[in-house]
Amino acid sequence: MLMENSSYPLYFNLTMFVNIGNYRYLAFVLCFLLYTVIISANLIIIVVISREKTLHEPMYIFILCLSINSLYGSAGFFIRFLRDLLSDTHLISRPACFTQIYVIYTYASYEFILLGIMAYDRYVAVCQPLHYHNKITPKVVSKLIAFAWIYPGFSISSGVFLSFRLPLCGNKIPKVFCSNWPVVKLSCVTTVINNLVGMFITVSTIFLPLGFVLYTYARIFHLCRNRSSEFKAKVIQSCLPHIITFVNYSITVFCDVALSRIDLEELNPFLAVILSLEFVVIPPILNPLVYGLKLPEIRKLMLRMLSCSKHD
Repeated sequence: MLMENSSYPLYFNLTMFVNIGNYRYLAFVLCFLLYTVIISANLIIIVVISREKTLHEPMYIFILCLSINSLYGSAGFFIRFLRDLLSDTHLISRPACFTQIYVIYTYASYEFILLGIMAYDRYVAVCQPLHYHNKITPKVVSKLIAFAWIYPGFSISSGVFLSFRLPLCGNKIPKVFCSNWPVVKLSCVTTVINNLVGMFITVSTIFLPLGFVLYTYARIFHLCRNRSSEFKAKVIQSCLPHIITFVNYSITVFCDVALSRIDLEELNPFLAVILSLEFVVIPPILNPLVYGLKLPEIRKLMLRMLSCSKHD
């Protein structure tokens, strides 16, 4: 009975937290301010798009979904992380750990699928403008968003469930948040099924949307080759925020995937922590800044709302 219980530890130990003494209070304040900025920036985008009827168009609805996902993913990370910064021990209960894995992995999958859907929206708008309103209807938008939320939810659930059932020969996770692959590596038994399911989930929620985005932009750039400079400028203005968001998110996810496959103890601990935080910190704060500053429709309405609040 004791062996059985030890194979399913009640707690996991997050070992990548660096002992910085009293500087942890400064780190807590800075991270708390960063989280506040993430919440504020994304809420502004959500409120502006929700309140302004002229922005109730597919592209802006997708941007709103990105901001909601940023709030979801950052909450799944920061709420626990801020607590751990002030704690002398970094133990997380088994249910809390797998809940965090589910939240962070669904956040990552939602983001990539939404970026793939947004690429399709830009492709139709640029390459098939006369058919845009026939193809990107409110009903189609609703179906695409529903798929973006539902499919990752079910697929990630299956992967997390398989990991939850594994008997483990340890409880140390070399990260500052719970991640699936480090847990699977602790398994005392073969993980072939976990690896196959994990590979399928990764391909379907990351690599397929990634390939689709690259394909759509290849088609868009091919179309722009023989068009006027004015047309190219309009396309760049329309697509640049999405390109920046996509490139940024792809790089941060690649860093996280690469880190999960190497021995983090061989890296500088501060560098390892910073690199592991990228994909849960940078996209949630960069996305609203990119869309708020680059898209004139959102920028004008944000400035108008701020000026009205000052007069009030």
